[in-house]
This record gives sequence, structure tokens and C-alpha cells, in this order.
Amino acid sequence: MSNIQIPRGTQDILPGESEKWQWVEQIARELCTNYQYKEIRTPIFEHTELFQRGVGDSTDIVQKEMYTFKDRGDRSITLRPEGTASVARSFVENKMHGLPDQPVKLYYLGPMFRYERPQAGRFRQFVQFGVEALGSNDPAIDAEVISLAMNIYKKVGLKNIKLVINSLGDQDSRLAYREALVNHFKGSIHEFCSDCQNRLEQNPLRILDCKKDRDHDLMKTAPSILEYLNDSSKEYFQKVQTFLNGLGIPFEVDPNLVRGLDYYNHTAFEIMSNAEGFGAITTLCGGGRYNGLVEDLGGPETPGIGFAFSVERLLSAIEAEQLDIHFAKPLDCYLVGLGESAREKTLPLLQEMRMNGVAAETDYLDRKMKAQMKSANRLHARFVVILGDDEIEKGVALVKNMESGDQVEVSLSELVEHIRTA
Repeated sequence: MSNIQIPRGTQDILPGESEKWQWVEQIARELCTNYQYKEIRTPIFEHTELFQRGVGDSTDIVQKEMYTFKDRGDRSITLRPEGTASVARSFVENKMHGLPDQPVKLYYLGPMFRYERPQAGRFRQFVQFGVEALGSNDPAIDAEVISLAMNIYKKVGLKNIKLVINSLGDQDSRLAYREALVNHFKGSIHEFCSDCQNRLEQNPLRILDCKKDRDHDLMKTAPSILEYLNDSSKEYFQKVQTFLNGLGIPFEVDPNLVRGLDYYNHTAFEIMSNAEGFGAITTLCGGGRYNGLVEDLGGPETPGIGFAFSVERLLSAIEAEQLDIHFAKPLDCYLVGLGESAREKTLPLLQEMRMNGVAAETDYLDRKMKAQMKSANRLHARFVVILGDDEIEKGVALVKNMESGDQVEVSLSELVEHIRTA
């Protein structure tokens, strides 16, 4: 019988790597706390209808990439492919629109699932970090959300990043632009892929996102959304830019940047990596403002803005910039117990150390002292505590500083405090 292997498009994150994940996740969590975004945890699977309505029937995610199955009650269930729809569903279901403090500022972190072709930095199970601010139409919150995303990347040390922004305008502006796109593409839509042919009537903005036909001449001459913004949409976009300038955040305006879902409006943005060797797909993070999603899920009219990024992509960008990450807490103490009576004292001592904030380890293979000292070296222990029959009789332990080589006797009653404060 052959060995069972990991499913394609997934990965094991082993010790040595998992600490990097914890490090970047902790940075994101701490920044969210500073910005007053609170964590929300939603189910890993939801009713399929949520994503059909919340993500959109015309999207590649819904049409091609979802993990959907029937449960034992014959209900259609889908592993979540993204986080916004679940957050919006929870916002409506838990009546968060009635909370006294608005907007409601949330973040989430967890695995998402998409059946797509695995490639460098992309997986079928991936971890997504995302932020949603629901309940405010103020362009200042757009700038806040963008600054939070940018500052996560800066805090981990990335230098080669670029912010690109655009406006999709309000509903009237989008409708005018939609009509212009249909008129632009319809005469030659037969030259485009079948997906784009379907998108022409369903959602023509998504034609501009097509990877297959991106080099088609009509793509290069497509009208710009900025030409179709009405006065109020232009004013909104200008205010967002003013706030970003005030925050000292450099950006580029790219009129070809679109978010294809029907409920997106006004601000759209992406953060990209310019790091050499990062790969052809440079986008690290995508986000934008949306109206209509909460209403579509049965809630009151509620504007929102958010972003999401894959932790895998962030770690790939860190690797591409060859950043030196110092994340591991060193081992404070390796406890060497020599002889039976010493071994009986070892576990209680370890317990006391660990409960007092000291990272401590000992030997469980009954090895000689020399082998235990080698193990302490490999684990980069700051101190080795040696406990033998003689030491127990005297009520002391030998404490060796592994950096200086100095060795002192310390009373067992003072041992934990000595290691903790050294």
C-alpha cells in the first residue's frame, strides 16, 4: 500500500516555518488593535447561496473555483473562498448595524479554499487576512483602511511595494461606464475568450481583468472609468487622494484597475511587490469600497470598504526581499538531570519555570551529560541548569551561562527567579 500524501495545492507548515507565520500574523493583529479593528471568526463552510449572491454568479470564483458539496441533509455547502461575504452575512445576522459605535471595524484571519491551478505562492488552501469597515461613507475611512494595509507591509520590513488606486464612481457613473464598455467591445467580442463573451452582458468591467486577452488591441484603447465619473464621484476620489497625501502614503492612479464585482464602487486599490524575482503576478493585496452587498444579504443600506491578502504571498515577498526575520524566542534554560533523584526533581522545576514565563526544556531520552549539552547548544539555550545527587543534597543547582561559559551555584529556592531576571 502506497504512502498517503498531502493533497495537491496544500502545504504542511513545519516548525521553523510556522514561527514566521506567527510573527507576521501577530504584527497584523497588533496593528489592527491600534486601529481599533476587532477580530471576527466565521465558519469555514457556509451555504453555497451566500457566495453565489455575495461574490457573484459571473465570477471565476463561483463558476470555476469553489469547493461545493452536499451535506447529509442534502444542503449545498461551500468551503469559503473569501472572507467578505461571510463577514457581511454575520453583520446582518447579528444586527451589528444597530451597535452604538459605527462604523463597525472588523478583521479576520483564516484558511480559504479555491480550486485553482497551483503555482508559486498560490494554493488551493491558503490563509487570508482581511479587514472590513462597515457603516461609513467618509472618504477618510478609505484612507485609513489603505494606510492599515500599507503599514502591515511596512511593519514586516518590505521596501519594494507600490500602491495603485482608482475610482469606480457611484452607481450612475458605473452604469455610464458599463454602457461605454459594451459599445467598445461588442463589435469584436467574438475575438475574445468565451468568458469575456459571457461577461459582455453580465459584467463588462470584468473583461478588463481577463488574463487571456489582456494584449488585445481593444484592451489598450478601452475607455477609462475616470472619463465617466460624475462630479460627486470625482470629488470623493479627490478627497481620498488628499487624505492619502496627508498620511504621506505615495500612490499611483491606474484607470485600468477595476474590481469586477457588482457591488464595488468608488475607491479600488491594490498593493504590489516590485521585488526582483517575486514573479509575474505582483499583486499582494486587493481592496475597495462596496455598496449593495449588505442589502443583498437582507440588511439595511450599509456602505463598506475592506481589503484582503494572502499570508503566503506576504511571506513570498519577504523571501524575495531577503529580509532577516528575528522572530524566535530563545530557549531560556535547558535542565540537565543526572541520576534518579535528580530526575524526580526535574519535572516540578520545569513546571515552575514554565509557569513563571521561562522557556525551559529537558532531556527525555536518558542521554549522557555530553549529549544533553549538545542538545542545549542546538536549541540555543541561554542557560544550562545541572542537577545531580550532590546538588540536591545541598539544595542548589549549577547554572552555566552558555554565552560567557561562567558557572555559578544557585539555591533551588531562588533558581527560577535567577533565570527569569538574568
